[in-house]
Amino acid sequence: MDRFLSSSVNRIDAKGRVSVPAHFRSVVQKRGYTELYALRCLDQPAMDVGGPDLLDRYEQRIAQEDPFLQTADDMSFFCHGDGAFLKLDQDGRITMTDFIREHTGIGQEVAFVGRGQFFQIWEPGRLAGHGAKVRERLLKLRQAASGGPAQ
Repeated sequence: MDRFLSSSVNRIDAKGRVSVPAHFRSVVQKRGYTELYALRCLDQPAMDVGGPDLLDRYEQRIAQEDPFLQTADDMSFFCHGDGAFLKLDQDGRITMTDFIREHTGIGQEVAFVGRGQFFQIWEPGRLAGHGAKVRERLLKLRQAASGGPAQ
Protein backbone atom coordinates (compact mmCIF):
# COMPACT_ATOMS: atom_id res chain seq x y z
CA MET A 1 0.00 0.00 0.00
CA ASP A 2 1.41 3.37 -0.97
CA ARG A 3 -1.19 5.61 0.66
CA PHE A 4 -1.33 7.10 4.14
CA LEU A 5 -4.38 5.41 5.66
CA SER A 6 -5.86 4.97 9.14
CA SER A 7 -4.99 6.79 12.33
CA SER A 8 -3.14 6.19 15.57
CA VAL A 9 -2.01 8.02 18.69
CA ASN A 10 1.57 7.85 19.95
CA ARG A 11 3.17 9.28 23.08
CA ILE A 12 5.95 11.86 22.94
CA ASP A 13 9.14 10.79 24.71
CA ALA A 14 11.17 12.82 27.22
CA LYS A 15 13.30 14.30 24.40
CA GLY A 16 10.25 15.59 22.51
CA ARG A 17 10.25 12.86 19.86
CA VAL A 18 7.36 10.75 18.68
CA SER A 19 7.38 7.59 16.58
CA VAL A 20 5.70 7.91 13.22
CA PRO A 21 3.34 4.92 12.88
CA ALA A 22 4.98 1.92 11.21
CA HIS A 23 2.51 1.83 8.32
CA PHE A 24 3.22 5.52 7.62
CA ARG A 25 6.99 4.88 7.74
CA SER A 26 6.46 2.09 5.22
CA VAL A 27 4.83 4.53 2.80
CA VAL A 28 7.64 7.04 3.40
CA GLN A 29 10.20 4.34 2.61
CA LYS A 30 8.36 3.11 -0.52
CA ARG A 31 8.21 6.66 -1.82
CA GLY A 32 11.90 7.23 -1.11
CA TYR A 33 11.42 10.28 1.09
CA THR A 34 14.54 11.23 3.05
CA GLU A 35 12.80 14.12 4.78
CA LEU A 36 9.25 15.19 5.37
CA TYR A 37 7.64 18.55 4.62
CA ALA A 38 5.20 19.82 7.24
CA LEU A 39 2.81 22.71 6.65
CA ARG A 40 0.42 24.35 9.09
CA CYS A 41 -3.16 23.69 8.02
CA LEU A 42 -4.82 26.87 6.93
CA ASP A 43 -8.16 26.18 8.63
CA GLN A 44 -7.44 23.58 11.34
CA PRO A 45 -5.04 23.21 14.31
CA ALA A 46 -3.13 20.46 12.50
CA MET A 47 -0.07 19.95 10.35
CA ASP A 48 -0.14 18.46 6.85
CA VAL A 49 2.92 16.23 6.41
CA GLY A 50 4.25 14.60 3.26
CA GLY A 51 7.29 14.30 1.09
CA PRO A 52 8.86 16.90 -1.17
CA ASP A 53 6.05 16.23 -3.67
CA LEU A 54 3.63 17.96 -1.27
CA LEU A 55 5.75 21.11 -1.40
CA ASP A 56 6.12 20.70 -5.18
CA ARG A 57 2.33 20.63 -5.52
CA TYR A 58 2.02 23.96 -3.71
CA GLU A 59 4.86 25.54 -5.67
CA GLN A 60 3.32 24.42 -8.98
CA ARG A 61 0.11 26.17 -7.97
CA ILE A 62 2.00 29.34 -7.01
CA ALA A 63 3.72 29.31 -10.40
CA GLN A 64 0.31 29.62 -12.08
CA GLU A 65 -0.31 32.96 -10.36
CA ASP A 66 0.80 36.36 -11.59
CA PRO A 67 3.98 37.00 -9.55
CA PHE A 68 3.08 40.69 -9.27
CA LEU A 69 -0.25 40.05 -7.55
CA GLN A 70 -0.82 39.64 -3.82
CA THR A 71 -2.19 36.12 -4.24
CA ALA A 72 1.18 34.71 -5.33
CA ASP A 73 2.93 36.47 -2.46
CA ASP A 74 0.36 35.22 0.06
CA MET A 75 0.58 31.66 -1.23
CA SER A 76 4.38 31.72 -1.03
CA PHE A 77 4.24 33.12 2.49
CA PHE A 78 1.86 30.33 3.47
CA CYS A 79 3.67 27.33 1.97
CA HIS A 80 7.21 28.54 2.68
CA GLY A 81 6.77 30.59 5.85
CA ASP A 82 4.30 28.20 7.50
CA GLY A 83 6.20 25.09 6.44
CA ALA A 84 9.23 23.24 7.74
CA PHE A 85 11.19 20.11 6.96
CA LEU A 86 11.14 17.29 9.50
CA LYS A 87 13.83 14.64 9.75
CA LEU A 88 12.99 11.05 10.57
CA ASP A 89 15.67 9.61 12.84
CA GLN A 90 16.98 6.04 12.48
CA ASP A 91 14.18 4.80 14.75
CA GLY A 92 11.40 6.47 12.73
CA ARG A 93 10.80 9.36 15.12
CA ILE A 94 10.25 13.05 14.47
CA THR A 95 10.70 15.91 16.93
CA MET A 96 7.67 17.85 18.04
CA THR A 97 9.08 21.35 17.68
CA ASP A 98 7.63 24.54 19.13
CA PHE A 99 6.58 25.39 15.56
CA ILE A 100 4.32 22.32 15.53
CA ARG A 101 3.17 22.49 19.16
CA GLU A 102 2.12 26.14 18.99
CA HIS A 103 -0.15 25.57 16.00
CA THR A 104 -1.63 22.23 17.06
CA GLY A 105 -1.78 22.44 20.85
CA ILE A 106 -0.01 19.08 21.09
CA GLY A 107 1.06 18.18 24.64
CA GLN A 108 2.13 14.62 25.47
CA GLU A 109 0.46 12.65 22.66
CA VAL A 110 0.23 12.99 18.90
CA ALA A 111 -2.56 11.73 16.66
CA PHE A 112 -1.50 10.71 13.16
CA VAL A 113 -4.22 10.66 10.49
CA GLY A 114 -3.81 9.30 6.98
CA ARG A 115 -5.04 11.54 4.17
CA GLY A 116 -4.01 9.49 1.14
CA GLN A 117 -1.09 11.37 -0.40
CA PHE A 118 -0.10 12.95 2.92
CA PHE A 119 -0.89 12.61 6.62
CA GLN A 120 -1.80 15.00 9.38
CA ILE A 121 -0.56 15.54 12.93
CA TRP A 122 -3.18 16.57 15.52
CA GLU A 123 -3.64 16.93 19.25
CA PRO A 124 -5.82 13.85 19.95
CA GLY A 125 -8.70 15.70 21.64
CA ARG A 126 -8.93 18.26 18.85
CA LEU A 127 -8.89 15.45 16.29
CA ALA A 128 -11.79 13.71 18.02
CA GLY A 129 -13.85 16.90 17.88
CA HIS A 130 -12.96 17.50 14.25
CA GLY A 131 -13.82 13.91 13.32
CA ALA A 132 -17.25 14.24 14.92
CA LYS A 133 -17.95 17.42 12.94
CA VAL A 134 -16.80 15.79 9.67
CA ARG A 135 -19.07 12.79 10.21
CA GLU A 136 -21.98 15.10 11.08
CA ARG A 137 -21.49 17.13 7.88
CA LEU A 138 -21.28 13.97 5.77
CA LEU A 139 -24.39 12.50 7.37
CA LYS A 140 -26.31 15.70 6.54
CA LEU A 141 -25.14 15.45 2.92
CA ARG A 142 -26.25 11.81 2.74
CA GLN A 143 -29.63 12.65 4.23
CA ALA A 144 -30.13 15.56 1.84
CA ALA A 145 -29.20 13.37 -1.15
CA SER A 146 -31.60 10.61 -0.11
CA GLY A 147 -34.44 12.98 0.70
CA GLY A 148 -34.59 12.31 4.43
CA PRO A 149 -32.90 10.99 7.57
CA ALA A 150 -30.60 7.96 7.22
CA GLN A 151 -32.34 4.65 7.97
